[in-house]
Amino acid sequence: MEENKTKKKDTPEKKGKRNILTRWIPRWLSLPLIIIVAFLIIMVFYGDNSYLKSKEYSKKIDELQKEIKANRDSAAYYQRKSHELATDRETLEKIAREQYGMKRENEDVYITDIP
Repeated sequence: MEENKTKKKDTPEKKGKRNILTRWIPRWLSLPLIIIVAFLIIMVFYGDNSYLKSKEYSKKIDELQKEIKANRDSAAYYQRKSHELATDRETLEKIAREQYGMKRENEDVYITDIP
């Protein structure tokens, strides 16, 4: 009988502390829920497959696609020029004379700076 008397009962102070603790942590909040929420937050904001990285990668893909389009346009322009030079002798001769200063064997060319 004395053992029961010597057991410490919860004093009102301890019960008050316990009530304050349970007041801050709602009943629906449990360890598995905290782990799941933490995992989701980590997946969304950190790592290689995160939302932020995904947006960054999408932006980079858009920039690269614009660059590819510009390069294709420029390649098409130079292909047209190359085809024009290969098929049109007059254009080829004009460019050779104006840009490279070439001439025929029996010709004299005088270059002036007068506009």
